[in-house]
Amino acid sequence: MNQAPDRAPAPPLAERLRPRTLAEVVGQPHLLGPGMPLRIAFESGRPHSCILWGPPGTGKTTIARLMADAFSAQFIAISAVLGGVKDIRDAVERAQQAQQGLAPRRTIVFVDEVHRFNKSQQDAFLPHVESGLFTFIGATTENPSFEVNSALLSRATVYVLQSLTADDLMHIVARAQAQQALPAIDSVALERLLGYADGDARRLLNTLETVAVTATAEGVAQIDEAWLLMVLGQQLRRYDKGGEQFYDTISALHKSLRGSDTDAALYWLARMIEGGEDPRYIARRLVRMLDGGADPRYLARRMLRMASEDIGLADPRALRLALDAAEVYERLGSPEGELALAECVVYLAVAPKSNAVYKAYNAARAWVRQDVTRPVPLHLRNAPTRLMKQLDYGKGYRYAH
Repeated sequence: MNQAPDRAPAPPLAERLRPRTLAEVVGQPHLLGPGMPLRIAFESGRPHSCILWGPPGTGKTTIARLMADAFSAQFIAISAVLGGVKDIRDAVERAQQAQQGLAPRRTIVFVDEVHRFNKSQQDAFLPHVESGLFTFIGATTENPSFEVNSALLSRATVYVLQSLTADDLMHIVARAQAQQALPAIDSVALERLLGYADGDARRLLNTLETVAVTATAEGVAQIDEAWLLMVLGQQLRRYDKGGEQFYDTISALHKSLRGSDTDAALYWLARMIEGGEDPRYIARRLVRMLDGGADPRYLARRMLRMASEDIGLADPRALRLALDAAEVYERLGSPEGELALAECVVYLAVAPKSNAVYKAYNAARAWVRQDVTRPVPLHLRNAPTRLMKQLDYGKGYRYAH
């Protein structure tokens, strides 16, 4: 008995909805709007090497693919996570073949997460970028100033992509609902989904697909917040990065420490870590007593802020302890590193408080911003040369001790 061949699984929703034209790209108006740099690059008729730097799910891969389509170029994608020198050699060979064929074609080599390649791997692209064998496009979530070789960086234009706005994400959801058979979503549940996506279109669509599959299986016609929480459970409850609850919780931790309430401080610390907060942010916050992301690294940053802002010189050891807690978490991770954050929280809560330096520095900044630019008094100026001494630089200065 002949069996029907297995059907290939459908690609993920995020792939099915990947923009096919520049007009379908959502977000990045500072790059893709009329007269903006990347739009000009598309309209120029000639691709150029570039680095696309931005958070996950903001369109880096899509833009690279569309650039290849716009110039009818061969598109070669390399993952720096999985690939190596062999993949680079293969790309070079394919680019040479495309260039020497009966109908010569340009080649665009796209390297995803280019910061994961080491120096020698990145250097392997240089001669071919310089010769024009292919156009290089790198995508990275990390600062290319630190993660991409200066030689390669100097041969590429850096474009900074931004997280998608709530309106951008709403547009993507509406497009998904128009093109796919998805259940209706009420406004509160949709707001939850947008908050969880945190500007990441891929995360939004992957979550939406999970929810849609479950809703269809259970015969749910409209998704509300209660059902969404039941399906996604802790995953969704724990993530409110950038939302009001997120800032309220970090504010509660900060104010509990300022008020020397150790029990409350530990409670809010546990709430944030269990809610998916980055302990490293908390540690950094405890070095200032930079609001940011949502995971224990964020909590580490918060501790640094608290130590310098609310404790200051009343107990200079607090800053060192917050830095140590951040380092311990970096080394151990969760759950072991969380104890160091808890110890730091208790120490900061019982430490004497002083925001004198914080207030004095802010006063100095406010004065400088509203004041005219005053010349440095002659007696305070440096006088390393004879001419400067002749001009009375440093004259009359008395060494204080």
